[in-house]
Amino acid sequence: MPNLMTIPEFADALHVTIACVRRWVFERRINTIRVGRLVRISPQECQRIVEQGLVPARPQRGAQNAK
Repeated sequence: MPNLMTIPEFADALHVTIACVRRWVFERRINTIRVGRLVRISPQECQRIVEQGLVPARPQRGAQNAK
């Protein structure tokens, strides 16, 4: 059985509030696994959220001209 994360564990891993994760669950932004009333989240979802939000850095102005 895979290691599943609780909502507080998921929030800690991403450094966001529990309310934020609960909102994502409600809005269906993240995939969840429900066991009765319990909500569990796959660790791969954490990685997906990070990759989805990753924004590449812009090169600094003048970095090409300065040699």
